[in-house]
Amino acid sequence: MGETCQEGHEALTIGPSPRPIPQRQPPAAANPKRRRAASRFVEHMEGGVGGGGTDMNAVPDGVVQHVLSMLSNVRDVAACACVCRRWRECVPYLPALFFPRNAFDTAAAAGGAADDAIGRMVRSVERLRELVIYCPFSMTRLPEWLALRSASLRVLELRMDAGSADKAGDGGYLDCIDLARGLEELRLWGVSLTAAPAWGRLDKLRVLEIVGAPLEDSAVKDAIAACPNLTDLSLLGCDCSGAVSIELALLERCRLDFLGAGNCSLSLVAPHVESLEVQGFTWITLRGGHSLRRLSIAKSTGRVYKVDTGKLPDLEHLSLRGVQWSWAAVSSVLQCARDVKHLVMKIEFSGDFDALQPFPEVDLVDFFNSHPNLRKFDIHGAMFAALCQKNSLKNLDARFCIPCLEEVLITVRSPLNAEQKLNTLESLVKYSARLRSMVIRISQMKNCHDAADDFFEEICKFKYMNNKKVRVE
Repeated sequence: MGETCQEGHEALTIGPSPRPIPQRQPPAAANPKRRRAASRFVEHMEGGVGGGGTDMNAVPDGVVQHVLSMLSNVRDVAACACVCRRWRECVPYLPALFFPRNAFDTAAAAGGAADDAIGRMVRSVERLRELVIYCPFSMTRLPEWLALRSASLRVLELRMDAGSADKAGDGGYLDCIDLARGLEELRLWGVSLTAAPAWGRLDKLRVLEIVGAPLEDSAVKDAIAACPNLTDLSLLGCDCSGAVSIELALLERCRLDFLGAGNCSLSLVAPHVESLEVQGFTWITLRGGHSLRRLSIAKSTGRVYKVDTGKLPDLEHLSLRGVQWSWAAVSSVLQCARDVKHLVMKIEFSGDFDALQPFPEVDLVDFFNSHPNLRKFDIHGAMFAALCQKNSLKNLDARFCIPCLEEVLITVRSPLNAEQKLNTLESLVKYSARLRSMVIRISQMKNCHDAADDFFEEICKFKYMNNKKVRVE
């Protein structure tokens, strides 16, 4: 049963303790030290003079307001408002309100009491800057709450799946966000963005995050066009097929995680982007990647046919993952990232069609000469096998040197071509002047014949000969 607080104000009903939200911590938990300090202060004040605490009347108003402003969870706010009138009078100065997933019991949520309580609390906090609602609520009440605090609201996060019964088929329930024209951060969970929302222009919006949404490419384009000054864009766990086109002049960080095995293309124009993580696209075109420092491209199902990024002179971290990539796409990215410092290659197969093909032969000398600044190399089966072909070491000579390589992680799944693999491992150790660590990970080796045992024995000998640098997992 919920707890009720009523001292001259309308009742606020708060339900059982909330379960933690795994994806993102609430604002009050963003700084645990601050929250613990506020809790200790509350306990100290509740002790009073007789209980060994300090008389709360001796604490200046500014100190009380500052400590209570660290709270945002509505359960904590309601509890503090019940202590005394002085503490209740601090509620209007709270900067944030967080309604956890189970803030209200089921009966309160179904009967509309939860909406009334949210409205009362939003109305009571006069300088509200951050509003986070994870609990079920009625979408028809959202315009009222946004209108009340449109002047001060800067951060808005909503779990829209809680109000699925109220959703309009055309996505018009998102239009009311236009009331909060001063928003700087907007995070929406479980929306349906199949039609462009009527947001006008949100010129102050810097952060946009949408999680778990069915999308239409035209709606995405129009929604992003309404936020021309974004620096952070995240579309995570979204379902879309077609062509996604994004053009943002100030974008610095971008995460695009699209589901499904269908073919989806991405065209991104972002001259100031520094970090880009994309998942689920078949064709990728990037314009303006001169400032890019971190690039991650993955596709867990289907194929990656083409990646066109242009030169990436400042790239430090590159991660390529997936089941099947066109070798032309792999080669294009590697050529554009000649100065990369950390390279992760976890692609299983090559090939432009349904047939899965191994990687073509890669010359070890040419590869490291093309990437002279490489310091950390995480290499998975197919790419390692490509460096272990018959002619991969044909250009080795005494003058060759891998100048910067310090750490290598190699995953081996097959004992085939064991002699060439051992030669490649020995070459990496011999010619890497600054090598500090080589980890050889034997994973899911399917060959159970003598060849596997012999290969593993040779690996152990190699580790013994280089025990200060090599480790086997």
